[in-house]
Amino acid sequence: MYAIVRAGGRQEKVSVGDVLLIDKVAGAPGDSIDLTPLLVVDGGTVTSDAAKLAKVTVTAEVVKPAKGPKITIMKFKNKTGYRKRQGHRQPLTQVKITTIDV
Repeated sequence: MYAIVRAGGRQEKVSVGDVLLIDKVAGAPGDSIDLTPLLVVDGGTVTSDAAKLAKVTVTAEVVKPAKGPKITIMKFKNKTGYRKRQGHRQPLTQVKITTIDV
């Protein structure tokens, strides 16, 4: 069984036991969060109806905070001596899927 869930503006395919990185969520390690299911596949049964999905719960446990890869932003203008360098690391949260209740 697996589910497609909305996690931080993206859609992720998850099953029980998966560990994934999502956008930062409030919560300490060990806290439980609920993810919004968009589609559930249980064997040959595919559930995508909004009324049936309202009864489905996908629960995840916060493992630890994390950071994404370093992104370097360079701005350069020729012949003017203008150079600007900026870096960014997106804050993320590592979660482990604990249950998918249909």
